[in-house]
Amino acid sequence: MKILVLIVSISVACAGENVWDSNWPQWRGPQANGVAPHGNPPIEWSETKNVQWKVAVPGRGHSTPIIWRDQVFILTAIPTGKQAKPSVVPDGPNAKMVDPASEAQRFTVMSLDRATGKVRWQQTAREQVPHEGFHRDHGYASGSPITDGKYLVAYFGSNGLFCYDLTGRLLWQKDLGRQRTRYAYGEGTSPALKNHIIVVLWDNEDDDFIVAIDVRDGKELWRQKRDEPTGWSTPLIIEHKGRWQVVANGTNKVRSYDLSTGELLWECGGQTLNAIPSPVAGQGLVFVTSGYRGNAVYAMRPDGHGDIAGTPAVAWFRKKHTPYVPSPLLYGNLLYLISWNNAVLSILEATTGNALVEAHRFEGIKQVYASPVGAADRVYLVGRDGNAVVLRNKGAIEVLARNRLDDGFEASPAIVGNQMFLRGRQSLYCLSNNR
Repeated sequence: MKILVLIVSISVACAGENVWDSNWPQWRGPQANGVAPHGNPPIEWSETKNVQWKVAVPGRGHSTPIIWRDQVFILTAIPTGKQAKPSVVPDGPNAKMVDPASEAQRFTVMSLDRATGKVRWQQTAREQVPHEGFHRDHGYASGSPITDGKYLVAYFGSNGLFCYDLTGRLLWQKDLGRQRTRYAYGEGTSPALKNHIIVVLWDNEDDDFIVAIDVRDGKELWRQKRDEPTGWSTPLIIEHKGRWQVVANGTNKVRSYDLSTGELLWECGGQTLNAIPSPVAGQGLVFVTSGYRGNAVYAMRPDGHGDIAGTPAVAWFRKKHTPYVPSPLLYGNLLYLISWNNAVLSILEATTGNALVEAHRFEGIKQVYASPVGAADRVYLVGRDGNAVVLRNKGAIEVLARNRLDDGFEASPAIVGNQMFLRGRQSLYCLSNNR
């Protein structure tokens, strides 16, 4: 009996040590770089092959699901049918691309059973008419939730920040104000979480800020003003030489803040308008990209101070073939970049910026919003039209498989174990090797 207890204790301890990397607890995965360290999802799939389950998701939302142990969490906005006069009428050159806020929405948090896809619980965080519309390619639930295994944080932007336990019990909620986004395109950033500190980036056409909130009680810890136009990037929390930093992408500047105090540590200009991609970090560097009305990818050492532009703290930079919507994938020493929103891929050596593959186009995939992900030394690229390609993780193009599903995908894939979760416009898929 003592031997059995010892074996169980050791097994639990080992599982606990790897629990973070063995889940997909946040936008861009456990390491916030798009990689599932212990993942091994299928290489091939179709509507009739390697689909463990497929369930319809009510409402609309393009946020990536997150997974913790046996639960899959997703956010969605469900129309109620209650019509209202839009409070903001879209204008400007792209007004035809904006759906006005003319109907009340139920901002909803859902937990699905990872094995079956059945709803375990569902909570309406808030029901109201949004104050602003959204770009027709996404909706009112474009940010991903985040969990540390105890708390689940759901962020609907101007429609509220909500904290639940993993059984669906609301612990607290908080309003941060109302954003006025460029051309009324809507909101789409996700929160970051580390050491009980939630970080929310609030870049819009009015007053901007970055704010830290205690996940345990919802109390504000610090707030720093920012000078940025509307952005949709999710902040990245990294540790460097014993200090936790928050790196935030932005059109005017990339900035790093002390996680505990909010102190501005370093900053660097050089990005483009409409900053959307999230930073990634590894190999001792932070990589920040943007790709609207220009191209920029910067590799920066996180030990700089003040304005690091033009200093050795900038390891390298390039000005071509960078993503507009998709975030980069950092897999070992390889940095994968989508060009614009097209199925055009460049692979760079992360430490040097040398291009190993320059703007390779994948025929048959029309457009890409989903960020590429990696697992089992493979890279997964999913298109908006349901087509996908699986590549070998190396500095050359080696296609392992081409796949297709009937749905279209703006949300990025999430990988846990031998499963990959794909949130489409209509359905959530769980793809599995069935082994």
